Amino acid sequence: MNKSLKYRHELKFFINQHQFYIIRQRLKSLMGQDKNVGPSGEYHIRSLYFDDMNNKALHEKLGGIRDRVKYRIRIYNVQDNVIHFEKKIKFNDYIAKVKEPLTRDMYDQIVAGQFEVLNNPDKPLLLELYHEMKHNLLRPKVIVDYVREPYVCHNGNVRITFDKELRTGLHSMDIFNKQLNPVRAIDENLIILEVKYDEYIPDYIKIALQLEGLNRQSASKYVICRKFLKYNSWEDY
Repeated sequence: MNKSLKYRHELKFFINQHQFYIIRQRLKSLMGQDKNVGPSGEYHIRSLYFDDMNNKALHEKLGGIRDRVKYRIRIYNVQDNVIHFEKKIKFNDYIAKVKEPLTRDMYDQIVAGQFEVLNNPDKPLLLELYHEMKHNLLRPKVIVDYVREPYVCHNGNVRITFDKELRTGLHSMDIFNKQLNPVRAIDENLIILEVKYDEYIPDYIKIALQLEGLNRQSASKYVICRKFLKYNSWEDY
């Protein structure tokens, strides 16, 4: 474990619409909304996930490897004012995230296969990505698209999110593509509930969530969308 990183707990669950309405109603009186939400109490997330020539991230997840990393470029509300290249690190039951901002021009170069823009010794993550792309053929694999409704609590630094309408961009690899028409990757009745926290979840939030009655799931959005792509195309792992 890298001691310099801030690791957090992460729990994921599949819930249906009925469970969503009940849990959300309980949480609304206990937690505040994330400051970045729009008038609807939500925001839109679109990510471009990368994997290497051996599909290492995909196979490690499917193989149950506990310590692993994933790389992605993430944007919000299909705007280019905030673009981040992120590295998500999984260690046992903990997660951590490292990220670097990108300009739209940097993004355009990366998607076009011009990786030299990442060759920056002053930015360790960008340099790591440059070497991964050069030596391990790290490349864009799939777009993951969804709407997030987030709630936050200062006690325990708890963050609870409802991720809805999980979609994949199929063969498009441009997250700014105006013609992109992403398709649903899971049943329309399903929502992904994520619970992230530092050391503990306050008892009143535990009671509101009643986690023991929910369907804990391990599949990542990346894996769900890659599997959807595989079963709806000629792609092979």
